[in-house]
Amino acid sequence: MPSQRPTYKSPLEGYENASPLPTEKAEDGKSLLNHQTGVLSSAYEKFPEPLDNGRRGAFDVHIYHLPNHPAQARYASELHSRIRHEFPELRIYTFWSQPVGPHPIGMFEVNIFTPAQLGAFVGWLAVWRGPLSVLIHPNTTEKTLSEGGEISEAEKEARNHTDKAIWMGEKVVLNTDMFWEVMDH
Repeated sequence: MPSQRPTYKSPLEGYENASPLPTEKAEDGKSLLNHQTGVLSSAYEKFPEPLDNGRRGAFDVHIYHLPNHPAQARYASELHSRIRHEFPELRIYTFWSQPVGPHPIGMFEVNIFTPAQLGAFVGWLAVWRGPLSVLIHPNTTEKTLSEGGEISEAEKEARNHTDKAIWMGEKVVLNTDMFWEVMDH
């Protein structure tokens, strides 16, 4: 599994000549004052590259449960039904009671397509996830590393599921070796 150390563009790219930011406190006395420009970030309307704004969706949300824990499995099944009722615009997959893919325990998956859906669903899930663990990972479209070297689909998927992942609740250790076994053969 060849792997290169990731490189990162400066987060200030495009703001190199911006005015200095004020150091004074806002009305609440704690946060820093930011002068409003009247222009919202484009990230409110479209996910930034390299997130997938296409058919796959920019984020996958995996909601895990322990199949041998009856109360947790029942809660997960009820949550799956509730999500299907409340968020029919999202892509919602089969409820799995056993491991599937790199996921070592039962789970179901929800795909997110817009920034508004991500904000609404993740906020809602923070309230309703109950005893369940949740993996939120991006789906990226990059083809090469910034150094010009190719990145394999397996490495991209492994990074999306680990380095770039967001967790709610306890982290579940994934079988990321599966990405190389499936994608590189």
